[in-house]
Amino acid sequence: MEIGDFKLDIISDGTLRLDGGAMFGIVPKVIWEKVAKPDEKNRILIGLNCLLIRTPTDNILVDTGIGEKWSEKELSIYAISHPPTILSSLEKVGLKAEDITIVINTHLHFDHAGGNTRFNSKGEIVPTFPNARYFVQYSEYKHACSPHERDRASYLSENWLILSEEGQLFFTQEREEIIPGITVFRIPGHNLDTQLVKITQGNTTVIFLADIIPTTMHLPIAWVMGYDLYPVELMEQKKLLLSQAISQNWICIFEHDAKIPAGRIINNGKQYQVKEVKF
Repeated sequence: MEIGDFKLDIISDGTLRLDGGAMFGIVPKVIWEKVAKPDEKNRILIGLNCLLIRTPTDNILVDTGIGEKWSEKELSIYAISHPPTILSSLEKVGLKAEDITIVINTHLHFDHAGGNTRFNSKGEIVPTFPNARYFVQYSEYKHACSPHERDRASYLSENWLILSEEGQLFFTQEREEIIPGITVFRIPGHNLDTQLVKITQGNTTVIFLADIIPTTMHLPIAWVMGYDLYPVELMEQKKLLLSQAISQNWICIFEHDAKIPAGRIINNGKQYQVKEVKF
């Protein structure tokens, strides 16, 4: 998709499976299984959709997927499916890891920042994108370095420590423009400090929704995840975002939807629906 001077691509890091009950929180299984069929372990299919933005000055990657630093046991637990990987997806559009100049992490959970780093031929953890500046909310970084019991399992320091040591980690606060036309802004709900990414060129706006609205199935206001730390606040944030998305005709990217990664949201008077947009 081309908007103004920017070229956008959905870049996949494959898929994984997570517990359906965790993905839909208080929504009963007899309801959510109608839209997300679980496997024999009650897991549903989750996409790992990242966003590549090519501008006249930068190649920007929004989130990096789950990465490849996983044991056989972990691959089985999460049913992580590669290919594609973030790097093989970039290859398909003619880019190498060295070509990425900016990485924006919406937050540092392992399924969003796992591809930040990789193992080299010696088994050492190194930055996946050696020429990139990595941007994350400072408050999110501080929490990731000292998480509480509720979300400790979601943070793996191997995904950012080497970036700090190599001087590649940069911090944002609340709302900041990364480059002209690309802005990040903090939205609490999933955790305190997720940052969404808004791309604007002319009359077109694209919004990367991260875990605030992870799939098209999470459009109903009360459909929030068990992983969400502040569900009531998240519901209020969803109302505001959905209102803006509809009134301003935003193109929305759903990071974890394995079937519909992008679309425009409409309200038929009874429920929210998505008109798919192809990239």
